Amino acid sequence: MKAYSLPDDHGHFGRFGGSFVAETLVHALDELRDAYEKYRRDPEFLNEYAYELKHFVGRPSPVYHARRWSEQLGGAQIWFKREDLNHTGAHKINNCIGQILLARRMGKPRIIAETGAGQHGVATATVAARYGLECIVYMGSEDVRRQASNVYRMKLLGTTVVPVDSGSRTLKDALNEAMRDWVTNVENTFYIIGTVAGPHPYPQMVRDFQAIIGTECIEQMPVDAGRQPDYVVASVGGGSNAMGIFHPYIDHADVKLVGVEAAGEGLDTGRHAASLNAGVVGVLHGNRTYVMQDENGQIQETHSISAGLDYPGVGPEHAWLKESGRAEYVGVTDQEALAAFHACCRTEGIMPALESSHAIAHAVRLAPTLPKDKIILVNLSGRGDKDMHTVAEFSGITL
Repeated sequence: MKAYSLPDDHGHFGRFGGSFVAETLVHALDELRDAYEKYRRDPEFLNEYAYELKHFVGRPSPVYHARRWSEQLGGAQIWFKREDLNHTGAHKINNCIGQILLARRMGKPRIIAETGAGQHGVATATVAARYGLECIVYMGSEDVRRQASNVYRMKLLGTTVVPVDSGSRTLKDALNEAMRDWVTNVENTFYIIGTVAGPHPYPQMVRDFQAIIGTECIEQMPVDAGRQPDYVVASVGGGSNAMGIFHPYIDHADVKLVGVEAAGEGLDTGRHAASLNAGVVGVLHGNRTYVMQDENGQIQETHSISAGLDYPGVGPEHAWLKESGRAEYVGVTDQEALAAFHACCRTEGIMPALESSHAIAHAVRLAPTLPKDKIILVNLSGRGDKDMHTVAEFSGITL
């Protein structure tokens, strides 16, 4: 039995988490919690989940030594967990497989989701097509513009993409609209949330489905690298890829956990999405966590070059990891992430997503300060095809 056992029965990670929702959603969340508690230990469910991860997603994803880059930097050895090699190109598919298997067992024929970078939308559209279920994905209109290729992929898969024009027209606003849909259609609809935020049981459920990432690393690193890493580094927006790799390592006290937030144009500019570094404790999308809000409690607009990190809150488990001191959270700017993106392409022949580029940027910053026998494991959470237009735009190139 692991020493770490959060959340409690009410979905609390210390003072964070919980379920702050309209009364019309209480029954739906109770139904979901009961179903998840039933099936998370059910051998038939777990076997089907494992089968899909292996035969549909392509797991296990490998760990990879960025040897050339490590030599150039002259310090610690950088390793990547290659979630970019999954079917659909990111970690999001791990969670979507789990949730749609749950939806089928609950008899919910209609699937809804929200998406920022589009990778969760693509993954949801993919599993809905896999099982022949109706699918609607809400996406901020600004993200629709930034992630046009992923929007087209979702449509090719038979999903209806609904642009959201309210607020900042990004992930927060897409999540608001998806919540409204769920309230209206709760009897026949399953809401696949893509991150470790939202009301209980979502933070726990998404974490558990994504924990396959860290579980594989714990088995792979002693074989491929000779031992466990000294640092595990991952980007944090809502926080699912980070929790996926962090969670199995929480009880490994010698492994430092570092989450990397989007510092945008700088933490001192107000143009960022670093809720753990610059936010305050509040309630957003059904849970208590760190959020970006003003003195009147109004949610502030955020900014990041990365659509998947452009969110004014963070999963409650990350808030607990920060407050408990088990994990450290740092910021990386747009320009630092872009520089890491280009360097990774040219040095290792790997094109990372801009979300992952934030984590890589911190690893590149950290490695030269450490001895050569230290190991930094970075969760390369997705591939960068989706970000070509954004990178070109910021580089002054017309595609």
